This record gives sequence, structure tokens and C-alpha cells, in this order.
Amino acid sequence: MSKQPRHWGVVAPIPAPLIQMMAQQAEASGIEGVFAPQVYGPPFIPLAVAAAATSKLKVASGIAIASARSPFETAMAAIDMDRISSGRFVLGLGSSIAAWSQRIFGAPAHRPVAMLRETVAAVRHIVRGAHKGLAPFAGQYYRADFAELSPTAPPVREEIPIWIAALRAPLVQLAGEVADGVIGHPMWSIEWTVDEMMPALDLALSKVGRKRADIEVNIWPWAAPNPNEREAIDDSRPTMAFYGGMKQYEPFFAAHGFGDVAKKLQAGVQAGNFMSVAHLVPDEMVRTFVAVGEPAKVKERVDRLNAVADSLCVIAPAYGLSVEKQAFYSQTIAATFWRG
Repeated sequence: MSKQPRHWGVVAPIPAPLIQMMAQQAEASGIEGVFAPQVYGPPFIPLAVAAAATSKLKVASGIAIASARSPFETAMAAIDMDRISSGRFVLGLGSSIAAWSQRIFGAPAHRPVAMLRETVAAVRHIVRGAHKGLAPFAGQYYRADFAELSPTAPPVREEIPIWIAALRAPLVQLAGEVADGVIGHPMWSIEWTVDEMMPALDLALSKVGRKRADIEVNIWPWAAPNPNEREAIDDSRPTMAFYGGMKQYEPFFAAHGFGDVAKKLQAGVQAGNFMSVAHLVPDEMVRTFVAVGEPAKVKERVDRLNAVADSLCVIAPAYGLSVEKQAFYSQTIAATFWRG
């Protein structure tokens, strides 16, 4: 494993000329690829624009929420994206939390790890076989006989990489067992990554006879490089409030010593206004999850991940920030970590 991780960036559903420009700049800078997240809409749309504007840059969903669509649609989207990008696509899949998957996207009640495991199996089944004729798939959550499915055009690749996004150990273990990569949640502190998540991954790999080299470890550390460290901390509070206020994240924050803070933040989030409680986020909580301050100091902290990560996607804690401030941090992250 390289001690100098490859770097990734992020694109969002903004006007196409801006996506094209960002993707071309990223490719010219030599970074590995760009992710597009699923916040509301599907992540494939901005990725298609980025793929069309580049020739070497990888494009990845980071993430596609598995329960937001059927495995068949996910597989077809992956095949289409791999065709559009000439084999540069990575399918990043995640479970999200019940507040989103069930109460916003309307997915039926399910066990997230079991559904994600089944989704990976179904997507691979479809990608490998849709152009040949598919045998039925009978899972707990997805059942299809494909009886009237005409063979599709052959895919660019019958094996499209699948990376699983994880917050806690069960999904890290699932990635170690069945996936081609694991995407570390931005909420992973550096200590949590090194001391908790990597041992969980190593254990999962050993149980199924896989090696560390068999899986890509892609970590998303939060960073706010800014010579004005006080401003960087204040800029980071809303993102901490957004995640800290979600009930399903409470055990994670409690494990870091911020369970009581998370309970206080939930009132604001449940009222639909996380900004109203951002001031309750203490400096210590920000420093735990976000590398803040002078760029050199920020890089030194994030570089601790070099020992365990194959690739990094360093991102700004962007919730509640103006467009101008988001652009500032995007530029300082690029200058600090990978530009030039």
C-alpha cells in the first residue's frame, strides 16, 4: 500500500459548464477521480457530465443510497455510467439512515446491512448477466424472475468495482467480506479510523480469506485549512450540528464523548433547523472531527491517515457555508493536498 494516498475530489449537481471545468481541472491536477454524492437526487447525473469532459478521471457515486432505487435500476445506472466513461466508473453504495431511507425516500422497513449485502449481490448478478439472459434472483428484499427481459447490450466491464460506505463496524465488516472498496464516512475521526475501523476491516478480511490488497480503503476526512483558526472552527460548527442532531448517529458521538451534546442538537435538527443549534457545538467536538487551522497543520494531521488509506477525498465541512466560503475551502484543500 502506498504511503502517499491517491486523492479524489467531489462534484455536485451544478450547471454543466461548471462541472466540466471542475472535472477538467481535477484531471489536469492528476487526482484519481471525483465523487458525486446522493443528497436528494441520484448521483449519476453530474458524474455523466464529468465523464464526458474528461478521458482519464475516474467517476464514482459517493454514495448512491441503495434503498432509494431497485437493484436493477442501480445495476443499469452502473452499466450506463461505465459505458459513458469508457470503464472509469466506481459504484459507491451506502445504506444512509432510516430518517432518510424510509421517511424521505419511502423505502420499506429493512435491516440496512442485510439489504446492502443483497444489493451488492443483485447488482453483480445483473451486471454480469443482463446481456446474456438472467437467471431469477430471489432475495429477502429483491425478487425478480427477468422472464421478459431481452438481453441488453454487452457492458464495458462485467465486473464494475463496488465500494461500500461505512460509519460503524458492521458495514466496514460487510465491505471487507464482499466489496472491492470501503468508503470511510466523513464522521470518522482520525483516531476512530486508525484504532477502530481498520482493525474491524482486517478482521473481516481474515475471516473470508482476503488480503488487505484486495480492497481499496478510501477515507473522507473533513478539513478546513484556514490561517484564521477561530473562523475555521466557527465555519465547521453547522456541519457538526447537522450530523450530531440525527438520532441514529447518537451512539457514534457518544463513543467519542459527545453523547450529551448530540442529544441537545437533536431538538434543532428535528425542527428542521440545524443552524439554530450550531452554537451548541463545542470547540473540542469540532477539533475531534475536523482538521482546522493553518494549512500545514491541517495537512500534518490528515497525513496520519497515510498509513492506512489507499486514497483520500478531503472535503470541507460545507453545511451552512456560503457559496463563497465553500469555494474558499475547496481552493485551500486543493492547494494544501493535491494541486501542483
